[in-house]
Amino acid sequence: MAQANPSPSAGRTGDAGPAGRTGHAGRAGHASRTDRVLGSRQLAAMLPDPTGMRPAYRHLAQAIGALILDGRVALHVRLPAERELAAALNISRATVTAVYDLLREGGYARSRQGSGTWTTLPEGRTPSGVKRLLGASETAIDLARAAPALPERTLADALAEVSPQLAEHVHTPGYHPYGLPELRAAIAERFTRRGLPTRPEQILVTAGAQHALTLVLGLLCGPGDRVLVENPSYPNALDAMRRARLRTVSVPVTDTGWDIEIIESTLRQTVPQLAYLIPDFHNPTGCLMPERERVRTLRAAERSGTWLVIDETLADLALDVPAPPPFASHAAPGATGRLVTIGSMSKTHWAGLRIGWLRAPARLVTELAGQRVATDMGGSVLDQLLALHLLTRPRGLLPARLEQLRGQRAALAAALTEHLPQWAWELPPGGLSLWVDLGEPIASALAERALEHGVRIESGAYFATDPGIFEHRLRIPYTTPPDTLREAVHRIATARTAGLPSSSAIRRPHWIA
Repeated sequence: MAQANPSPSAGRTGDAGPAGRTGHAGRAGHASRTDRVLGSRQLAAMLPDPTGMRPAYRHLAQAIGALILDGRVALHVRLPAERELAAALNISRATVTAVYDLLREGGYARSRQGSGTWTTLPEGRTPSGVKRLLGASETAIDLARAAPALPERTLADALAEVSPQLAEHVHTPGYHPYGLPELRAAIAERFTRRGLPTRPEQILVTAGAQHALTLVLGLLCGPGDRVLVENPSYPNALDAMRRARLRTVSVPVTDTGWDIEIIESTLRQTVPQLAYLIPDFHNPTGCLMPERERVRTLRAAERSGTWLVIDETLADLALDVPAPPPFASHAAPGATGRLVTIGSMSKTHWAGLRIGWLRAPARLVTELAGQRVATDMGGSVLDQLLALHLLTRPRGLLPARLEQLRGQRAALAAALTEHLPQWAWELPPGGLSLWVDLGEPIASALAERALEHGVRIESGAYFATDPGIFEHRLRIPYTTPPDTLREAVHRIATARTAGLPSSSAIRRPHWIA
């Protein structure tokens, strides 16, 4: 893979330019004709073994429909030819024909004469990613989203404080592609205070960390590029990579953390264009990467010419240890500067306040601002003023929030010990959730049954880079009050005792009985 030469003037906080796009443009142009085709082996790897299934075509159609709803198979991509998929699954072509007929009948596929069969979203169906964000019903306890609420008094005080400032801005056009200058300065000062000298020119304010990531992927990567990711990892980040037609290469994160030798060898052997890592209270495992492993990761990425994207969304949520310094602070003087740090206020304050940021070389920030203008031109001035107030207030929200999270974490752990003592987990030093080992691959089926008992929770498979793994895991956030957590665990235990669905772990599209 061609790698661009960094700017010779790049330093630790220098202005190294982004990866050259000349080579990428050629690849992207070529990939545009092929990246919308799903290979037969790729699809087969995501499907259950049809051996013994009766009828096999119905089970396979259910699985493909679920993959489309989950976003693991993108919309408007061409499915493999019937003969090719039949060979990959070792089944008859007639079975695959029946699978595709059932997908078309349910609205999950369409065919055009001479151009194959393409995936679609059935009318009236909501993609799983959207449905997860919409939340649970009024009676269900929502453990699917690890995001805290904002105290009403805090918001009311902040609105009163920023109203005069907002009045001053209404006489201006209100477009700030880089973000409000005063907010950029405050975020830069925050990095500097944590041990990484930063200038406002190195900050781009975004509509959350996910927005920052998609901007970076859009500028630095082209369809078909390799991206190194952790397994498990943040599902929305993985979805963004799939939609960008990137090829993910995974490295494991276990209860004990990262295997740095695997990271080093993967960077050396695959030479990915970009690596996306969550070293601070990793989502979902809660692990904290040690300093020596951060240094080795930085050195390995420098040798391979890989851009590092470090997600610090959870870095401030240190419950039992000091908050870690920025990952980029470990970069050696004179390093190439191929490192982007992203963060947001969603986990420390409130996800409804759509404020995030990225820190990068100043020249890259300028290019990303251009990328940003093509989508939204600039963020909400009101949200940015609120963010500035919350970040700079003398007595911040964070100390009280950390104490609250410690209490909720203890309540969740005690409830699990009482009601489900056969389950196991490591108490994380920070973050928002427990990564629980169920001891058997029942997570998706249990999540389905738990919903019937009024608890909405996601299987560990949702966090996997590859299909069929982490079915023995649940991510259980401790972002709700202790009484709610205790009731949720009691309901999950009741659901477990009541027995699980006899079907496979795959959630079925509603159109197949």
